[in-house]
Parts: sequence; C-alpha cells; structure tokens
Amino acid sequence: MLSRRLVLWSVFVVLLLALPPVVVALGQPFYIDLVRRIMIFAIAAVSLNLILGYGGMVSFGHAAYLGIGAYAAGILAFYGLASGWLHFGAAIAASALVALAIGSVSIRTSGVYFIMITLAFTQMLYYLGISLALFGGDDGMRLKTRSRFPLLDLGDSLHFYYLVLVLLVAAVYLTHRIVSSRFGMVLRAAKSNEARSRAIGFSPYAYRLLAFTIAGAMGGLAGALLANHTNYLTPDFMHWTRSGEIMFMVILGGMGTAAGPVAGAFALLFVEELLARWTEHWQVILGPLLILSVIFFKRGLAGMFYKPDA
Repeated sequence: MLSRRLVLWSVFVVLLLALPPVVVALGQPFYIDLVRRIMIFAIAAVSLNLILGYGGMVSFGHAAYLGIGAYAAGILAFYGLASGWLHFGAAIAASALVALAIGSVSIRTSGVYFIMITLAFTQMLYYLGISLALFGGDDGMRLKTRSRFPLLDLGDSLHFYYLVLVLLVAAVYLTHRIVSSRFGMVLRAAKSNEARSRAIGFSPYAYRLLAFTIAGAMGGLAGALLANHTNYLTPDFMHWTRSGEIMFMVILGGMGTAAGPVAGAFALLFVEELLARWTEHWQVILGPLLILSVIFFKRGLAGMFYKPDA
C-alpha cells in the first residue's frame, strides 16, 4: 500500500513539474497561475486536515490564519521591509501565536460549541481587518513589494510556481510525519475515543492544542503565499465563507488522508474555473455537483485510491 501511494505521489509531482513548459509550449501560460493558486489553497487544506481529518476538530475559522499570514507579509512590505525570510517567518509566527490563543480557549469545548467559537474568533479578526483604515480597511491594499529571496524572484511566474510546489510537497510530508509519529497516534486516538485516551494516561488537550498551533502556522504560510500570488490583500481572506471553502476541499478530497486535501483543492477550484468560463450562473451547477460527489464518494476522492490513514 505504501509503495502504491509513493508511486501515485511521484506521478503527481512529476506532472506538476512538467506542467509549466507544456502549457507555455501550448501558448496557455495562464494555467501556471491557476495551478499555483490551487496549490496555495491545497497547503491551507492540508493544514486544516491535520486538525479536522486526524484530530476530529471541526474548525470553521481556519481562514483566519490565511488572512493573518497575508497581512503579516503585507504590513512588513508596507513599511519597506522586503525580505522573504522575514515575511514568511512573521506570517508563520503570527499565525501560530493566534492559533495558540484561539486553540487554548476553543479546544476546551467540543461539537457545535467548538465550531461556533472558532467561527466567532475568525469573524472578530475579519472585522478587525476591516477597521484597519491605514491598511485599506474593507477595500484591502496592494502588496507594496513581493517577498524577496536570494536567487529567487517571486515576480517570475516559474520561480514562484516551483517554490509553491516545493512548499506543498513539504507540507504534505510534514503532516505525514506528524501523523505517523507517537504524537500523531495520540491525536488520532483522542479523535477515536477521548475517554480511553485519558484512561491510558494521555491528556488530549495538550496534543490537540499543539496540532491546532501547527495547523495555524501552516495556514499562515499559505496566506503569505496567497498575498504574493494576488499582489493584493483584503479582509475577505478571513471571511467565514473562505473557511467553509477550505473545509469543503478537505471533505471532498477525503478527510484523514494525505492526498485528500490536495485532491479536493484541485477538483473544487478547477471545476469552479471551468464553470465560471462557461456561465455566470456557475454556482447553480456547482452546488448539485458537490452534493453528488459527497453522496457517491463517501471517503472522498482519495478514497478511490486508498483507505484513510485513520
């Protein structure tokens, strides 16, 4: 089973590596930007899957870290600081700290209360973004300068594309290592049966809080990438509808699988793009398609290839 997964992942990565020269040769460079955007959201979905798919925490506020990461990079650029290491480091650190604060309160609850608290925190941050008139308020603001790295130009579509691809593979691998570790085993055990986890001497709270913080940090990284991709940032990055979109990527692809969030992100955003080109009423078509996918792919799209890890 492991070798089969490795082969599938290898084929997937090779296809993504080969995509830029192929689409350029076909005169369709637009697809480089499209796939790059999808991969950025795939990173956000991978981070949510860590707590949703493996930890059983239904967070409806994950877009908060997307927005915090974007604003961390944007605010530093606004004040003339262009170092990519500083942008990305600040995005990850700020998102991790906010996730730690939100998680320390939210994880003490469960079920619908957990959902509502994470949603409330996200909306608080969303309205905070609207109130920041210096940084554009509701209208958002243009990214003053893209993150700068030595030997790497994010203004170059190919450089940026391959950076995002490397970070996506790293995010998937990191999540796999976390889930396969003793820490991950406790996290999954708490999802399966919290009472038994306590009975054998493990307190789920600390493990869930650490997982929540790691997921927030990864979401912040996706936010910094998204700000560089759009060259613009807005409080809408943190809106609850964005959280729902990321959650549906995980559900559509398959919760508790390494490939699920990536498959869900590609499937959802590609279908959205195709339908939007066909008709302005594309949501009317997308809704029934998503309902049918949930009905007929109960383990998600990744379930067609292998069973969930949990």
